[in-house]
Amino acid sequence: MDMKEILKNSKTIAVVGISSDPSRISNWVASYMQSHGYKIIPVNPKEKGKKILGEPVFDNLLSIEEGIDIVNIFRRPEFVYPHVEEAVKVHARVVWMQLGIINREAAKLAEDNGITVIMNRCIATMHSQLSGDTV
Repeated sequence: MDMKEILKNSKTIAVVGISSDPSRISNWVASYMQSHGYKIIPVNPKEKGKKILGEPVFDNLLSIEEGIDIVNIFRRPEFVYPHVEEAVKVHARVVWMQLGIINREAAKLAEDNGITVIMNRCIATMHSQLSGDTV
């Protein structure tokens, strides 16, 4: 499945490592995707119980009861694997590691479980390029 198809066929994005600080890139990217019609589910144990972008924050993917299309990860590469383990357990369709994030071991785990993996790409930039929108 190519990126255009992924973005077209996805509605729900769990954003792992999102910050409540609007000046942080994780918040900006999530806000951009939300403004383009995606449901954002914030995931950050430090922010649990709060709201980010008007949505309740969860401490992990396993706490989310609704289906997740994309798990968008904003964590350093060495912290990615446990989130991918959770993505497998919740049957996410796509694991998307943001720009600068590459973890081949985690990618293999996801792919071995039928999950599409995108690494080292900004989801907002890709959406903008593929939709003709400006970021």
